[in-house]
Amino acid sequence: MKVALDVSAVPPKIAGAGRYIAELARRLPEVDVTTTLVTRRGDTDRWRDVSPRAEVIGLVPNGRVARLANEAWALGRSPVARAADVWHAPHYTMPRRRSTPTVVTIHDLTFFTNPEWHQRSKVAFFRRAVKYSTQHARVLVSVSAFSARLLEEIFPAHAPIVVAPLGVELARFDTLDLHDESTFRDYGLEVDVPFIFFVGTFEPRKGLDVLLEAFREIARCDNEVELWLAGQAGWGVGPIEAQIGTHPFHARIRRLGFVDDALLPALFRRARAVAYPSRGEGFGLPVLEAMACGASVVTTKDTVMAEVAGDAARLVPVGNAEALAAALLDVLETSEDDRRQWSRRARERSEHFTWEACVAQHLVAYEQARS
Repeated sequence: MKVALDVSAVPPKIAGAGRYIAELARRLPEVDVTTTLVTRRGDTDRWRDVSPRAEVIGLVPNGRVARLANEAWALGRSPVARAADVWHAPHYTMPRRRSTPTVVTIHDLTFFTNPEWHQRSKVAFFRRAVKYSTQHARVLVSVSAFSARLLEEIFPAHAPIVVAPLGVELARFDTLDLHDESTFRDYGLEVDVPFIFFVGTFEPRKGLDVLLEAFREIARCDNEVELWLAGQAGWGVGPIEAQIGTHPFHARIRRLGFVDDALLPALFRRARAVAYPSRGEGFGLPVLEAMACGASVVTTKDTVMAEVAGDAARLVPVGNAEALAAALLDVLETSEDDRRQWSRRARERSEHFTWEACVAQHLVAYEQARS
């Protein structure tokens, strides 16, 4: 089978949906899929490093507007598209003019359920794009059963859906603390500081405002624990920056920025707790990666994160700072025996989610699309 995968929307610093696309790009050739990666011009070397066995072709112009216009009106009828059995558009949008059966990945439906979590321009654009994709793609891929249910509710008439939950690289995100102290030192981090860890893009839906409010109570009760925040700045970060700047325990809040792949598992393993109070996601990959490292995770009820975590994480109501603080304090006060039990449970839960299983579901989607 020949699959053309459009990777042109993935930024240089890979996270979230970008991680999913990169894993797919790397793993499809390993299951004997003849894979062509369609990149932005000048971005081919990076993708050859990601997926050495794939063909990499730089067709897409730089600049978001030019890239989306090219996808809509030119890319779907390019020689690359015509040579493929399936075109996979892995980030909501798809070619309007096309010559190849198209599979589209829908990550979440928050542009419809909670538009206030996004920039207005993106809400208008992605609402149109998702609606078009649900009607015109040959097959839709949903990254979670949670998102698939929302697709069914919002678009009763839609293309067939294949659910392909995301995975975790269990060999890298594991519970073995072999070199974490030296890794911390390499990145200039203290090894003996107790900390609560958050990783994710800084934007309204991530619940950072709730976590910062919860940390007021946590820091009052625990004189040593710090809050370490990792991730890139998204949109709407002004209020978060102000909240951090005026926080009564500002000196115990550490900004790490974007963290390298080499550091992230060590941060999960050495954190006293991992907090992910997001209001809504398509999957919530940091929860899974943290659990694979045996971390004590606190995340939100009635979200896809609860679906991923099962009974291996503590769950609190969305937006409830008091409940979040109580749950995190409970984790900080947990005995070593109980901590080890939670760690085992988290690791066992994470082993249900693999990239191999995710790729296998994509093969199902591709076969449906071309037949």
